[in-house]
Amino acid sequence: MEPNKVEALLEKYENAETTLQEEQQLRVYFTQDDVAPHLESYRILFQYFGHTKKEQLSEDIQLFPKATTTKKYTLYKWLSVAAIAVLMIGFYFQTNKKRGIEDLSQEELLAYNETMEVLSMVSTKFNSGKETMGVLNLVSEKLNEGAENVQYINEFSKATDKLIKE
Repeated sequence: MEPNKVEALLEKYENAETTLQEEQQLRVYFTQDDVAPHLESYRILFQYFGHTKKEQLSEDIQLFPKATTTKKYTLYKWLSVAAIAVLMIGFYFQTNKKRGIEDLSQEELLAYNETMEVLSMVSTKFNSGKETMGVLNLVSEKLNEGAENVQYINEFSKATDKLIKE
């Protein structure tokens, strides 16, 4: 087969436009010993396709699990159903059991009050930090205004440079 025809068929093959007969011609060409040197890489590709067609599966595939595995599978299935049922019952009773502050013991009430004090203190510190951030925002705005004014000075400087040069 002519190298130009082979290259045209390879172009069609790479674009997935070949027919089955054209692909068979390519396979026949690349199984020969006199393949053009610049097409040797394709020879390996078509040889790979030929070898993989001949491969056979050597092990049997088991479509259905054995009887011992089905027993285990059934056991795990029922155990998971039971675990879900226990969790749902636990969540049901936990959500229906509402406690108020008056239901707390002395130690729980003390811990609750201390927690509320700490959270209040943290809240006031965050609020004072927020006020400081307002000052920083003002400084940032002034810096941006100053940068804009520097741009005006640069434009003025360019204009004066042109006047002085002329």
